[in-house]
Amino acid sequence: MSAPIFLYTDFGSADIYVGQVKAVLHAQAPASPVIDLLNDAPPFRIEESAHLLAALVRRLPPGAVTIAVVDPGVGGERAAVALEADGRSFVGPDNGLLSVLAARAGTVRVVALDWMAPPQSASFHGRDLFAPAAARIACGGADLHEAAPKPRLEVELDPGDLARVIYLDHYGNAMTGLRAAGRVTGTHVEVAGRRVSHARVFSDVPRGALFWYENSIGLVEIAANQASASDALGLAVGTEVSVHS
Repeated sequence: MSAPIFLYTDFGSADIYVGQVKAVLHAQAPASPVIDLLNDAPPFRIEESAHLLAALVRRLPPGAVTIAVVDPGVGGERAAVALEADGRSFVGPDNGLLSVLAARAGTVRVVALDWMAPPQSASFHGRDLFAPAAARIACGGADLHEAAPKPRLEVELDPGDLARVIYLDHYGNAMTGLRAAGRVTGTHVEVAGRRVSHARVFSDVPRGALFWYENSIGLVEIAANQASASDALGLAVGTEVSVHS
């Protein structure tokens, strides 16, 4: 059976682009399930998107193939790569987007996508380069262990915690690039001039109250019970946060 293919992009769930990528995958890897991991990654925000992707990949099954595209430099000088990290494959631009998950993986192999035909469109490598590459990998038509490896990614971001808001969901919850593991419950988060205390879950605080908690993908998240933390604090992707005892 073909491997599942996951999509992680900033293409937008309501625009035309995801459908075109899926059309290519259906034609070239018809037996592969195609799953939307996220198509509303922070637009153009490579660093925040890289940290969010690194938190999400832990839930991907072994053998999964992910198309990861947040690529404001599409058509420019940046390279295109495939990599295998801890038994999962990824294709995308070498602009830092894949570097955080790669740095945190136990085993990594990086390969240039020079075995693919040049993309038809200079501005849509997601459809014309990365989707066909992912289809070949998922169907067993390309083995990343047979291609000559690159020594490393060309663009490597700091894989440590990122003290910023990296994603706002439709509830108004603000995920940060801070991993929650090891942070004590007495710790508070400072954001937008406010001190936010810890709670375990939403129901542990009064309705409308702000708090931070360890979310389901292991990140520090700033939230409000049945209200929008983003609206209450004026948050945006990129807002800086700090943690204090």
